[in-house]
Amino acid sequence: MRFGVVILPQYDWPEAAVRWRRAEEFGFDHAWTYDHLSWRGLAGERWHATVPTLTAAATVTSRIGLGTFVASPNFRHPVPFAKDIATVDQISGGRVLLGLGSGGTGFDAYVLGQPQLTPRERFARFAEFAESLDALLRFERGAADGASGISFEGEWYTAAGARMVGEPAQRPRMPLHLAANGPKALDLAVRIGDGWVTTGGDHDDDATWWRSVGDLIHRLDDACAAAGRDPSTIGRTLSLDDGSRYSLASAGAFDEAVGRAAELGYTDVVSHWPREHGLYAGDESVLDEVAARLPALRAIA
Repeated sequence: MRFGVVILPQYDWPEAAVRWRRAEEFGFDHAWTYDHLSWRGLAGERWHATVPTLTAAATVTSRIGLGTFVASPNFRHPVPFAKDIATVDQISGGRVLLGLGSGGTGFDAYVLGQPQLTPRERFARFAEFAESLDALLRFERGAADGASGISFEGEWYTAAGARMVGEPAQRPRMPLHLAANGPKALDLAVRIGDGWVTTGGDHDDDATWWRSVGDLIHRLDDACAAAGRDPSTIGRTLSLDDGSRYSLASAGAFDEAVGRAAELGYTDVVSHWPREHGLYAGDESVLDEVAARLPALRAIA
């Protein structure tokens, strides 16, 4: 089992730097931040940009993986975003984990004057976004090979001879972790993803939520079987938190959640850094307890 923590981009630097450094010192395998322009009930609070945050985090850490949880096509085009995130990967020494999702239906979906999309349109855009990044982040062949850049023309995105230039910091490209719950998105994750991410859906009842995340593991396995992919070759990341449950409410709650996720077959779990109030409110002393237990949890999970 690998362990991750989400640090929401709400803290000014250098206060934020303390959290990113501590995430590494605590022994977490990866640390993430949301990729939104603002988010739900926190829209009126301080909220910094994703790529600069990860760039700064790369300069104050040396080992921990750094990720987007998850990057959204609501306000991004794959060509400039590929250049941005590849630069972060180079600065970090090849530590970026690129989480990708279909884009929510909140503030980000309309702030640029976008029309409301149907679920089918949102998935089609997500597929193009992910497939385009898959191609771009492998970089084009060198000029000596006669390359003329990377071109594609789809319903949502177009590139005409896009140039990355150089070599990717990770081979063949940084890992893609696709957020997926529905059958089409699961198929996409199996086809091009290195990892799969889920929040398990909106269920207030714990028993129902745990059943749902167990069902999703089976659906992922079925998608792997249909595609002829070895299911052990795709990472399985579960976000343990939502509006009705918080895994870092206590060390005991964290232990229980990790154990249940491991039993279901998840390879990675992610919790949110305790906030002072409201959503994910908690005591940072719990992080100290959890950090001390991570080696033992890795051994049994």
